[in-house]
Amino acid sequence: MKPNIKSLLCSATLIVTLVGTRWFVAAGPQGEKSHLDADKIGAAAGSKATTTKDGVVRLARARTDVKVTVDGLAYQPFGGLGSWAAFTSTAHGAMVMGDTVVFQDEVTPAMDAAFANGLEVTGLHNHFFFDEPKVYFMHIGGQGDPEKLAKGVKSVWDAIKSVRSARSEPAARFTGEVPKPGKIDAGALDKILGHKSDSQDGVVKYTIGREGKMHGIKVAGSMGLTTWAAFSGSDDLAVVAGDFIMTANEVQPVLRALRKGNIHIVALHNHMIGEEPAFYFTHYWGKAPARELANSVKTALDAQKVVQSKGH
Repeated sequence: MKPNIKSLLCSATLIVTLVGTRWFVAAGPQGEKSHLDADKIGAAAGSKATTTKDGVVRLARARTDVKVTVDGLAYQPFGGLGSWAAFTSTAHGAMVMGDTVVFQDEVTPAMDAAFANGLEVTGLHNHFFFDEPKVYFMHIGGQGDPEKLAKGVKSVWDAIKSVRSARSEPAARFTGEVPKPGKIDAGALDKILGHKSDSQDGVVKYTIGREGKMHGIKVAGSMGLTTWAAFSGSDDLAVVAGDFIMTANEVQPVLRALRKGNIHIVALHNHMIGEEPAFYFTHYWGKAPARELANSVKTALDAQKVVQSKGH
Protein backbone atom coordinates (compact mmCIF):
# COMPACT_ATOMS: atom_id res chain seq x y z
CA MET A 1 0.00 0.00 0.00
CA LYS A 2 1.45 3.31 -1.10
CA PRO A 3 1.74 6.01 1.55
CA ASN A 4 -0.68 8.93 1.28
CA ILE A 5 1.51 11.92 0.41
CA LYS A 6 -1.02 14.36 1.78
CA SER A 7 -1.15 12.61 5.14
CA LEU A 8 2.64 12.50 5.32
CA LEU A 9 2.82 16.25 4.76
CA CYS A 10 0.11 16.94 7.30
CA SER A 11 1.83 14.85 9.94
CA ALA A 12 5.18 16.53 9.46
CA THR A 13 6.10 18.75 12.36
CA LEU A 14 8.54 20.88 10.42
CA ILE A 15 8.56 22.18 6.87
CA VAL A 16 11.86 23.63 5.69
CA THR A 17 11.80 26.06 2.79
CA LEU A 18 14.65 27.73 0.97
CA VAL A 19 13.85 31.32 0.00
CA GLY A 20 16.63 33.08 -1.86
CA THR A 21 19.68 32.38 0.28
CA ARG A 22 17.94 32.05 3.64
CA TRP A 23 16.49 28.97 5.34
CA PHE A 24 13.23 29.50 7.14
CA VAL A 25 11.89 26.78 9.44
CA ALA A 26 8.16 27.01 9.99
CA ALA A 27 6.04 25.04 12.42
CA GLY A 28 3.83 22.48 10.67
CA PRO A 29 0.27 21.55 11.56
CA GLN A 30 1.38 19.55 14.61
CA GLY A 31 4.14 21.99 15.56
CA GLU A 32 3.65 24.71 18.11
CA LYS A 33 4.93 28.26 17.94
CA SER A 34 7.11 29.37 20.78
CA HIS A 35 5.39 31.79 23.11
CA LEU A 36 6.47 35.43 22.96
CA ASP A 37 6.67 37.21 26.30
CA ALA A 38 4.94 40.56 25.83
CA ASP A 39 6.28 41.89 29.14
CA LYS A 40 9.89 41.20 28.17
CA ILE A 41 9.42 42.68 24.71
CA GLY A 42 7.75 45.75 26.17
CA ALA A 43 10.50 46.19 28.76
CA ALA A 44 13.20 45.92 26.08
CA ALA A 45 11.37 48.46 23.93
CA GLY A 46 10.59 50.80 26.80
CA SER A 47 6.97 50.72 25.74
CA LYS A 48 3.76 48.92 26.66
CA ALA A 49 3.22 45.72 24.67
CA THR A 50 -0.05 43.95 23.98
CA THR A 51 -0.78 40.47 22.65
CA THR A 52 -3.40 39.85 19.98
CA LYS A 53 -5.68 36.82 19.78
CA ASP A 54 -3.37 35.19 17.24
CA GLY A 55 -0.32 35.54 19.49
CA VAL A 56 1.28 38.60 17.88
CA VAL A 57 2.93 41.04 20.28
CA ARG A 58 2.47 44.67 19.28
CA LEU A 59 4.05 47.96 20.28
CA ALA A 60 2.54 51.31 19.39
CA ARG A 61 3.49 54.94 19.79
CA ALA A 62 1.32 57.83 18.63
CA ARG A 63 3.03 60.92 17.22
CA THR A 64 1.50 63.54 19.47
CA ASP A 65 4.66 65.65 19.70
CA VAL A 66 4.17 67.46 16.37
CA LYS A 67 0.84 68.90 15.26
CA VAL A 68 -0.03 67.91 11.70
CA THR A 69 -2.65 69.23 9.29
CA VAL A 70 -3.78 67.28 6.23
CA ASP A 71 -5.65 69.22 3.55
CA GLY A 72 -6.18 71.95 6.14
CA LEU A 73 -7.62 69.56 8.74
CA ALA A 74 -6.00 69.32 12.16
CA TYR A 75 -5.25 65.60 11.99
CA GLN A 76 -5.39 63.25 14.97
CA PRO A 77 -2.77 60.52 15.52
CA PHE A 78 -5.46 57.80 15.65
CA GLY A 79 -6.21 58.58 12.00
CA GLY A 80 -2.86 57.19 10.88
CA LEU A 81 -0.05 59.07 12.63
CA GLY A 82 1.14 56.21 14.79
CA SER A 83 4.33 54.16 14.81
CA TRP A 84 4.00 50.44 15.46
CA ALA A 85 5.96 47.20 15.55
CA ALA A 86 4.54 43.67 15.52
CA PHE A 87 6.35 40.53 16.62
CA THR A 88 5.44 36.97 15.67
CA SER A 89 7.26 33.88 16.89
CA THR A 90 9.51 31.76 14.70
CA ALA A 91 11.40 28.54 15.31
CA HIS A 92 14.51 30.55 16.16
CA GLY A 93 13.04 33.55 17.94
CA ALA A 94 10.82 36.17 16.35
CA MET A 95 10.15 38.20 13.26
CA VAL A 96 9.32 41.89 13.53
CA MET A 97 7.56 44.13 11.05
CA GLY A 98 6.72 47.76 11.65
CA ASP A 99 5.98 51.23 10.39
CA THR A 100 7.52 54.37 11.84
CA VAL A 101 6.17 57.91 11.46
CA VAL A 102 9.05 60.21 10.54
CA PHE A 103 9.41 63.84 9.58
CA GLN A 104 12.05 64.74 7.01
CA ASP A 105 14.83 65.57 9.49
CA GLU A 106 14.18 62.32 11.40
CA VAL A 107 14.57 59.88 8.52
CA THR A 108 18.36 59.64 8.46
CA PRO A 109 18.83 59.26 12.26
CA ALA A 110 16.01 56.70 12.41
CA MET A 111 17.45 54.71 9.51
CA ASP A 112 20.96 54.77 10.94
CA ALA A 113 19.60 53.50 14.26
CA ALA A 114 17.77 50.68 12.50
CA PHE A 115 20.89 49.56 10.66
CA ALA A 116 23.07 49.85 13.77
CA ASN A 117 20.74 47.47 15.58
CA GLY A 118 20.39 44.80 12.91
CA LEU A 119 17.04 45.86 11.49
CA GLU A 120 16.18 46.19 7.81
CA VAL A 121 14.51 49.19 6.20
CA THR A 122 11.89 47.89 3.77
CA GLY A 123 10.02 51.00 2.67
CA LEU A 124 10.05 54.81 2.87
CA HIS A 125 7.22 56.85 1.41
CA ASN A 126 4.33 59.21 2.09
CA HIS A 127 0.78 58.35 3.10
CA PHE A 128 -0.81 61.78 2.61
CA PHE A 129 -1.00 64.77 0.27
CA PHE A 130 -1.05 68.40 1.44
CA ASP A 131 0.22 67.49 4.90
CA GLU A 132 2.00 70.15 6.96
CA PRO A 133 4.68 69.47 8.00
CA LYS A 134 5.43 66.69 5.53
CA VAL A 135 5.00 63.23 7.07
CA TYR A 136 6.76 60.09 5.88
CA PHE A 137 6.61 56.45 6.91
CA MET A 138 9.63 54.18 7.29
CA HIS A 139 8.90 50.46 7.32
CA ILE A 140 11.25 48.15 9.20
CA GLY A 141 11.75 44.41 9.56
CA GLY A 142 14.03 41.84 11.10
CA GLN A 143 14.44 38.35 12.54
CA GLY A 144 16.18 37.03 15.63
CA ASP A 145 15.97 37.28 19.39
CA PRO A 146 12.71 39.08 20.25
CA GLU A 147 14.23 41.24 22.98
CA LYS A 148 17.10 42.33 20.73
CA LEU A 149 14.59 43.18 18.02
CA ALA A 150 12.57 45.18 20.55
CA LYS A 151 15.70 47.07 21.60
CA GLY A 152 16.26 47.84 17.92
CA VAL A 153 12.77 49.30 17.63
CA LYS A 154 13.44 51.34 20.77
CA SER A 155 16.64 52.71 19.26
CA VAL A 156 14.73 53.88 16.19
CA TRP A 157 12.08 55.59 18.27
CA ASP A 158 14.70 57.07 20.61
CA ALA A 159 16.59 58.52 17.63
CA ILE A 160 13.41 60.28 16.55
CA LYS A 161 12.80 61.60 20.07
CA SER A 162 16.36 62.91 20.16
CA VAL A 163 15.83 64.93 16.99
CA ARG A 164 12.61 66.46 18.32
CA SER A 165 14.20 67.18 21.70
CA ALA A 166 16.85 69.27 19.96
CA ARG A 167 14.32 71.05 17.74
CA SER A 168 10.58 70.96 18.39
CA GLU A 169 9.56 71.74 14.81
CA PRO A 170 10.78 69.69 11.81
CA ALA A 171 13.57 71.36 9.85
CA ALA A 172 12.92 72.95 6.46
CA ARG A 173 16.10 71.63 4.80
CA PHE A 174 19.29 69.67 5.38
CA THR A 175 22.07 71.32 7.36
CA GLY A 176 25.03 72.89 5.57
CA GLU A 177 25.48 75.46 2.84
CA VAL A 178 23.48 75.46 -0.36
CA PRO A 179 25.76 74.70 -3.35
CA LYS A 180 26.28 77.56 -5.76
CA PRO A 181 26.20 77.03 -9.53
CA GLY A 182 29.66 76.32 -10.87
CA LYS A 183 31.70 73.84 -12.87
CA ILE A 184 31.88 70.11 -12.19
CA ASP A 185 34.77 68.14 -13.69
CA ALA A 186 32.78 65.45 -15.50
CA GLY A 187 35.93 63.63 -16.57
CA ALA A 188 37.07 63.17 -12.98
CA LEU A 189 33.68 61.75 -12.00
CA ASP A 190 33.69 59.49 -15.08
CA LYS A 191 36.90 57.89 -13.82
CA ILE A 192 35.48 57.34 -10.35
CA LEU A 193 32.17 55.86 -11.47
CA GLY A 194 33.47 53.98 -14.50
CA HIS A 195 30.69 55.33 -16.72
CA LYS A 196 30.41 58.09 -19.30
CA SER A 197 28.31 61.07 -18.23
CA ASP A 198 25.98 63.43 -20.04
CA SER A 199 26.00 67.14 -19.21
CA GLN A 200 23.27 69.76 -19.55
CA ASP A 201 22.61 73.09 -17.82
CA GLY A 202 25.48 72.52 -15.42
CA VAL A 203 24.22 69.07 -14.38
CA VAL A 204 26.45 66.01 -14.83
CA LYS A 205 24.32 62.88 -15.06
CA TYR A 206 24.95 59.13 -15.21
CA THR A 207 22.41 56.54 -16.32
CA ILE A 208 23.02 52.80 -15.89
CA GLY A 209 20.43 50.44 -17.32
CA ARG A 210 19.59 46.84 -16.52
CA GLU A 211 17.27 44.25 -18.02
CA GLY A 212 14.12 42.53 -16.90
CA LYS A 213 10.73 41.40 -18.12
CA MET A 214 7.27 42.90 -17.90
CA HIS A 215 4.32 40.66 -18.80
CA GLY A 216 6.82 38.33 -20.46
CA ILE A 217 8.27 41.12 -22.64
CA LYS A 218 11.93 42.06 -22.33
CA VAL A 219 12.41 45.62 -21.04
CA ALA A 220 15.53 47.58 -20.15
CA GLY A 221 16.84 51.04 -19.34
CA SER A 222 14.81 52.88 -21.94
CA MET A 223 11.65 51.65 -20.21
CA GLY A 224 12.78 52.93 -16.82
CA LEU A 225 14.95 50.12 -15.48
CA THR A 226 17.83 52.39 -14.52
CA THR A 227 20.15 53.50 -11.79
CA TRP A 228 21.02 57.16 -12.22
CA ALA A 229 22.94 59.93 -10.47
CA ALA A 230 22.79 63.67 -11.23
CA PHE A 231 25.41 66.06 -9.83
CA SER A 232 24.71 69.81 -9.52
CA GLY A 233 26.75 72.69 -8.08
CA SER A 234 30.52 72.76 -8.26
CA ASP A 235 33.54 70.56 -7.62
CA ASP A 236 33.97 72.10 -4.16
CA LEU A 237 30.33 71.68 -3.07
CA ALA A 238 27.75 69.72 -5.00
CA VAL A 239 24.54 67.80 -4.51
CA VAL A 240 23.75 64.41 -5.96
CA ALA A 241 20.23 63.19 -6.56
CA GLY A 242 19.52 59.78 -7.93
CA ASP A 243 17.80 56.44 -7.99
CA PHE A 244 19.04 52.86 -7.59
CA ILE A 245 17.16 49.98 -9.21
CA MET A 246 17.58 46.86 -7.07
CA THR A 247 16.37 43.31 -6.65
CA ALA A 248 15.20 42.35 -3.15
CA ASN A 249 18.57 40.97 -2.05
CA GLU A 250 20.36 44.13 -3.20
CA VAL A 251 18.23 46.58 -1.21
CA GLN A 252 19.86 46.42 2.21
CA PRO A 253 23.50 46.42 0.95
CA VAL A 254 22.79 49.45 -1.26
CA LEU A 255 21.00 51.37 1.49
CA ARG A 256 23.76 50.66 3.98
CA ALA A 257 26.48 51.67 1.52
CA LEU A 258 24.76 54.95 0.71
CA ARG A 259 24.37 55.76 4.38
CA LYS A 260 28.02 54.95 5.07
CA GLY A 261 28.79 57.54 2.41
CA ASN A 262 26.57 60.06 4.23
CA ILE A 263 24.01 60.08 1.43
CA HIS A 264 20.41 60.49 2.60
CA ILE A 265 17.70 58.02 1.57
CA VAL A 266 14.54 59.93 0.64
CA ALA A 267 12.31 57.15 -0.73
CA LEU A 268 12.18 53.36 -1.04
CA HIS A 269 9.38 51.77 -3.04
CA ASN A 270 8.45 49.93 -6.23
CA HIS A 271 7.84 51.50 -9.64
CA MET A 272 6.15 48.57 -11.34
CA ILE A 273 3.89 45.60 -10.65
CA GLY A 274 4.40 42.19 -12.23
CA GLU A 275 7.95 42.62 -13.46
CA GLU A 276 10.49 39.77 -13.41
CA PRO A 277 12.48 39.89 -11.24
CA ALA A 278 10.71 42.21 -8.80
CA PHE A 279 12.56 45.54 -8.67
CA TYR A 280 12.73 48.13 -5.93
CA PHE A 281 13.93 51.72 -6.17
CA THR A 282 15.61 53.96 -3.65
CA HIS A 283 15.88 57.69 -4.24
CA TYR A 284 18.69 59.57 -2.54
CA TRP A 285 20.19 63.02 -1.92
CA GLY A 286 23.69 63.94 -0.84
CA LYS A 287 25.65 67.14 -0.34
CA ALA A 288 29.47 67.28 -0.30
CA PRO A 289 32.40 67.89 -2.68
CA ALA A 290 31.55 66.32 -6.05
CA ARG A 291 34.30 63.67 -5.98
CA GLU A 292 33.35 62.62 -2.46
CA LEU A 293 29.75 62.13 -3.58
CA ALA A 294 30.87 60.14 -6.61
CA ASN A 295 32.95 57.85 -4.42
CA SER A 296 29.94 57.25 -2.18
CA VAL A 297 27.75 56.33 -5.16
CA LYS A 298 30.52 54.06 -6.48
CA THR A 299 30.69 52.26 -3.14
CA ALA A 300 26.96 51.53 -3.36
CA LEU A 301 27.34 50.32 -6.95
CA ASP A 302 30.14 48.01 -5.82
CA ALA A 303 28.03 46.66 -2.94
CA GLN A 304 25.29 45.88 -5.45
CA LYS A 305 27.74 44.09 -7.73
CA VAL A 306 28.89 41.86 -4.87
CA VAL A 307 25.34 40.60 -4.42
CA GLN A 308 24.94 40.10 -8.17
CA SER A 309 28.21 38.16 -8.37
CA LYS A 310 26.85 35.68 -5.85
CA GLY A 311 23.84 35.06 -8.08
CA HIS A 312 21.34 36.45 -5.58
